[in-house]
Amino acid sequence: MKIDRMIGILSILLQQEKVTAPYLAEKFEVSRRTINRDIEDLCRAGIPVQTVQGPKGGISIMEGYKLDNTLLTSSDMQEILAGLRSLDSVSGTKHFAQLMEKLSAGSSALIPGGQNILIDLSSWYKDSLTPKIAEIRKAMDHCRLLCFRYFAPKGETRRCIEPYYLIFQWASWYVWGYCQDRKDYRLFKLNRMESLEIKEEFQKRSAPLPDLRNERIFPGGIQVKALFEPSCKWRLVEEFGPGCFAEQPDGRLLFRADYTDKENLVTWLLTFREQVVLLEPEEIRSEILDSLKGMLKKYRTGFDTM
Repeated sequence: MKIDRMIGILSILLQQEKVTAPYLAEKFEVSRRTINRDIEDLCRAGIPVQTVQGPKGGISIMEGYKLDNTLLTSSDMQEILAGLRSLDSVSGTKHFAQLMEKLSAGSSALIPGGQNILIDLSSWYKDSLTPKIAEIRKAMDHCRLLCFRYFAPKGETRRCIEPYYLIFQWASWYVWGYCQDRKDYRLFKLNRMESLEIKEEFQKRSAPLPDLRNERIFPGGIQVKALFEPSCKWRLVEEFGPGCFAEQPDGRLLFRADYTDKENLVTWLLTFREQVVLLEPEEIRSEILDSLKGMLKKYRTGFDTM
């Protein structure tokens, strides 16, 4: 992309005293004519770039305007590179890593050989996630409606949205857009989206940034009190932190939390099987007991008919 190339050229000029047009053309895999147009555009943008003809000539930023090449420190570059590489983990390409290499051209000292931060945003669903992200980005870039089948706790629906933001939050990927059915902005989880289709163009709105504060998305309201076996401590610490329980004299863990969704709470508790007893709320405790009775009946019936 032209903007990426121009940023790369500017970065090189800030970090090297002088370069030639053939060098830049080879570096960015374009013609010398394209490089010359990019230099003209940089000049029009107010960057004091000068060109000198002859054997000792080249392209440089005018003396007196040259910035210190320590604008970005080694630590800065390491963190930027880690972030860009993390995007490559879901893009299916090496575009972001290549962009970083262009931005760091001529300053290898800023990027030591060893990378000690590795981030993979693709999760277990990389094979299905990468093409979804590509389709969503295509729809956003061209202002096209995105239609898909969506699976939610209340059932399966067909949605068409104006997509505005791709979001990685709560260890999952989401798309934020204006839903034509609900006439409002909604957040959709990519793992629940299937059969994506890019449709006609839409008139882009001044979409607000999504408010993703936990208290906004997960308002709470269910005061949970449960007793866990000591072997569950690692999971409670991992998911809620070490302050979510009080260790009892017999070693069991008295857990307290403000939960957001009843169905999620029941599902979560059942993953602990016999290692937890829900104490409060009483009505959810009764629902779990009824569910266990129904499960027991089905399992007994199943074994009797074999």
